[in-house]
This record gives sequence, C-alpha cells and structure tokens, in this order.
Amino acid sequence: MNVFFAILSLGNIIFSAAIIIIAFSLFLYLFAHNFRNSVARSFSGLLAFLTIIYIGDVFLQRIETFADAVIWLKFKWIGLAFVPAAYLHFSDALLRSTNAYSRRRRVAVLLSYLTSSTFLLFVAFSELIVQGSFFIPQQIAQFEAGPLFPLFGIFFFALTGWGFYNTRRARARCLTSTTRRRMTYLEIAFFAPAFGVFPYLLIASFPATFSPPLLALIALLTKIGIAAMIIVMAYTVAYQGALSPDRVIKHNLVHYLLRGPLVATAVVGLMFFVPTVERWFGLTRETIWYAIIIGAIVVLELAINLAKPWIDKIVFWGDREDLERIQEIDKRLLTTSDLRQLLENILSAACDLLQVQTGFVVAPRDNEWKIETFAGARDQVRQFIARTNLAQLIAGNGGNGHGVIARDGFWLWHLRAQSRDDVIGVLGVVARTPEPELSEREQKLIAALIRQAELALEDRQLQQGVFAAFEQLTSEIELLQRARGKPRYVGTMATERVEDEQIASPDFHDVVKDALDHYWGGPKLTESPLLQLHIVQNSLDEYEGNPVRALRGQIAHAIETLKPDGQRSFTAPEWLLYNILEFKVIQGMKVREIALKLAMSESDLYRKQRIAIQELSKTLATMEEQSQEKGNGVRLDADRNSVDK
Repeated sequence: MNVFFAILSLGNIIFSAAIIIIAFSLFLYLFAHNFRNSVARSFSGLLAFLTIIYIGDVFLQRIETFADAVIWLKFKWIGLAFVPAAYLHFSDALLRSTNAYSRRRRVAVLLSYLTSSTFLLFVAFSELIVQGSFFIPQQIAQFEAGPLFPLFGIFFFALTGWGFYNTRRARARCLTSTTRRRMTYLEIAFFAPAFGVFPYLLIASFPATFSPPLLALIALLTKIGIAAMIIVMAYTVAYQGALSPDRVIKHNLVHYLLRGPLVATAVVGLMFFVPTVERWFGLTRETIWYAIIIGAIVVLELAINLAKPWIDKIVFWGDREDLERIQEIDKRLLTTSDLRQLLENILSAACDLLQVQTGFVVAPRDNEWKIETFAGARDQVRQFIARTNLAQLIAGNGGNGHGVIARDGFWLWHLRAQSRDDVIGVLGVVARTPEPELSEREQKLIAALIRQAELALEDRQLQQGVFAAFEQLTSEIELLQRARGKPRYVGTMATERVEDEQIASPDFHDVVKDALDHYWGGPKLTESPLLQLHIVQNSLDEYEGNPVRALRGQIAHAIETLKPDGQRSFTAPEWLLYNILEFKVIQGMKVREIALKLAMSESDLYRKQRIAIQELSKTLATMEEQSQEKGNGVRLDADRNSVDK
C-alpha cells in the first residue's frame, strides 16, 4: 500500500506541475497572440486562476509544517474563489462574440467577481467558509468545510452551470459547420477547470470519507483529464479573432506545445525521478539534476526537429501535398545574400583557376550595370566599369574562339540566359596576358563556372518575378483572410451590410486601383462600388450630398494618413509610397515625370506603385471597418437597451 501510495503521490505532483506548465504556457500564448480578443482575454484569466490552484498544490506536497501548509492552502483559495466568476466572464465573452449582448449579464459578471472577493476574504480572515485541516507532511493538506461552505458550493455550481448554458447558446448561434464544431469542442471541455476545483470541494465537505490513497487516486485521474481538456479549450479559443489561416494557427500552437510545455513537463518529470540520496556514484544530486536537464532539453529538441516533417503531415493531412511544395520552394529560394555568396564562390574559383587576384560579376539593373560581387581591388573594378560601355562591347561581341573578350586589362565572359538570347551579366577577371590564352582544361573549367553563374543570375530573375507576383497578391491574400476570419452568427452578423463583404473581397484592391485611375473624373470613379462605403455615405453632408466628391475626399484623406511625420523628402524610403500616390493621384503627374522627380527607373516605379496602392487599399479598409464599428456600436446600444427593457 505504501509503494502504491508513493507512486500516486509522485504522479500527482508531476501532473500538478504539468498543469501549471500547460496553463501558464497557454496563458502566455493567448496573451501574446490574441490579447485584443475578449474571449481570449477572459479565458487567459481562467487559466491564471487555475495555475494559482496547482502552484499551491505542488508547493503543499513539499511542505513539512502545518503552519506553512495553512499559508499555501489560503493561497490556493485565490484561484478556487475566482474560478466561478472567471467561468461566467468567459461564457459572457463567448456570447458577446456572437453579438448576443446583455447589460444584465455584464452586471452579473461584475457582481460575481465581487462575490468571489468576499468569499476569499472570509477564507483569509475567518473560519466561516473553511476551517481546520488534515495534514500529512509532504503528501496531503486540505481544509475542512466551515459553516458557510455550502454557500460557496451553491455559488460555484450555479455560475458553472450558467456558464455552460451560455456556451450552449453561443453554439446555437453559430451558422457555419466550422464554428459549430469548434464550439462543440469547447462545450465538451468546458468543465475542465471545474473538475480541477471539484475534488477540493468534495474532500472539504466529506473529509472522513476519503483515505489518503483514494484521495490521491481521484486527484491523479482528475489532473490527467484536466491537462487534456485545457489544451482542447485553448485550441478552440486560439481561433477567436485571428485572421491567419487555420493551418498557420494550428501549426503555431502544435509546435509551441511541443517545444514549450512538453519539453518543460518532461524535464520536471525526470527531475522527480532523481534519487533522493545526497551522492550517487560520487556525484552530488544537483550535478545529476543539471546533467538530466541539459540532456533532456537537447535530446527532446532534436527529436522534435527530426519528427517535424511527420508531425506536419499528420496535422495537415488534407493539405500535405501543398505543404510539401511550399517546403520545397522554401529550400530552393535564393535570398540576395545567398546569391551574393554563390557568385562570390564562383568568382573566387575562377580567379584561383586563372591565378589572378581581381575579378567581378556585374548584371544590368535599372538600366545600368551593378556590381553583384567582386574580388581584389574594388577601385580598379569600378574604374573599369565606369570607362567601359559594356552594352556596346557585348553588342560588338569582340570575343575570340574561347568566348573571351579582352579589353583594357580585363578578360570578360558573357553570362547569357538559358535561351542564349539575352545577356544577363558579365564575369570579368584581370588579364594575366594581353591576349587570352587558356589551356584546354582551363577552358572546360571556366565554361562550367560560367554556366553556374548564368544559372544563379537567371534563377534570381525568375525569383524576382515570383516575389513581384507575391507583392501583388499580398493585399488580396490579406483581404481573403479577413473574410475567413469573420465567423457567421445569427443576428447582426448574419445580416451584415454589403459594404462589409466588399472590403473583405479579394477584388477590393482592383476597385481602389480603378477609382485612382479616374480620380479626377471618369466612369471608374463615378460608377465605383466604393461609393457605397460607410465612410463615403457618412461624409455626404461635408460634400453637399455629392457621393463622387465624398469618395474623392476619403481617398485623399487615406493618402494623407500614409504621410510620414517630419519634413518631406523625395529620396527618403519612408516617404516613397506617399510621394508616389500624391504625385500620381492628387497632382496627376505622368509616370516619366514621377520617375525623374523621385530619381528612379520607370520599371521600379511601377513595382513600387503597386505596393503603394496596396497600402492605400488597406488604409481604406481600416477606415471603413472603424466606421462600421462605430455604427454597429450605436445599433448594438439600441439593441441592448431593448433587451434590457
């Protein structure tokens, strides 16, 4: 029996520590990722109170004196007293997220916190709620019920039941299968924190009924269930108010749980298995602890990294093929630094092969030749490029049989695209002889290096096209995520206005671009869907009832919103987007004029202009959402008043 009880006690302390780690980790995760969402904030409060309970539980299992046990038992009651109020608060936030507002329910939440505070004061300074205790050093410590303890029991079960009822109401208001499924998970796991409190209420009410082994067994089984259900609840809450795709949220949460709570719990569990002897094989207990902690962290992190591909396949089973493509693209993409290092390695190999110290690789960008990498004397390379017309030299193709061009003390090789039509760069090294003289071996090796440089530059050009497409899609993707991030509920959200869907549409960016094209007059402005926006309709009085002028005014206001602080500059990067929009839209300047004004090429201007219009679309969408929230606030206040009445 003693061995069985010792195993149960060890399991209890390990799972108590696990619940602390899981609850605190999820509290930090939700606080960092969903702080602005009221559901996440209220659930974080519930996790915080649950964490307090189990911190006290762990410490009580290490306490040796009755006086110290009383202090930590009262500390536990900070969590025990406030869990019912936190339950009601959480369920109220769930209902409010479905646009089911009630002033009475909000008042009830406030009163529940005040009542919890009153119960806590009674526990701290009287014996009306709890009294005495039974205490087994380093094993069990628990208060017994006081005269008014049944009142707290009624308070606890009443608020927990009310919270569950509110959760069922929130689920009934969900219109889509996805939100209903998540609410079902939440409904099933809803009683997890209550189960964490219930054993303490039961034992306090009937202390003589439970032997220490039975008490330890009940507590252990409860803790195992609580740990699992808390994770399920947090998984559901993590989606509240999030605009990221489900795949991203699921990926972030799963890997956070693996690298954080799982590793920490495993380390704690291993620490408790360390022998209690002072020395073991000549090593102190602390030394063994350090070795176990370091080894466990390293091994577990390595195991998680090795298992990551299989974990991702399981988590994203339906999207595993797309995920593999994304991972393959990520492995093959060349960053600017990657390209520079690759070209530097190729150039270094060419210089070593030809036994020269100076060389360079240049490529055309923005209608001029830019140095991609160089070796040796930088000034010598710059002077050569400055005095040499590379475009004319390439057109003349003054190469010999080796494909080498000798000019002004340098040997030059064309770098061509795969089609062999376009020149995408030039590789040059300082000439070791006035005329190129290469052995057959050198010709073969140089040809291989030239081909590698051509592939690197061509890949960079292809990737730039991909990145440009990604930039163009950025606003559309964000707007799609806005649309996906809006759950549908019965009530206000089910009958939301057309303009709500318009700003969440992937076409919103194109509509804004069309309106800018005809900013000073034209059908793309006068017939624009943007005329129906809330911000336009609300500002009609300022523009004498003219919706076209009102739309033009809102676009101008959005452009001004993008204006940085300080003195205007035509060269500072932070002023670039505002300058492009102000010159093109407000002043109506031509592309060539804007390019000259901002000292940039027309091709680069077109790319930056797309980004500027995307930012303007985001600004208009934000303005519209803020305006709708104000309007909804007025309507919801009226709804609340009617409900309260």
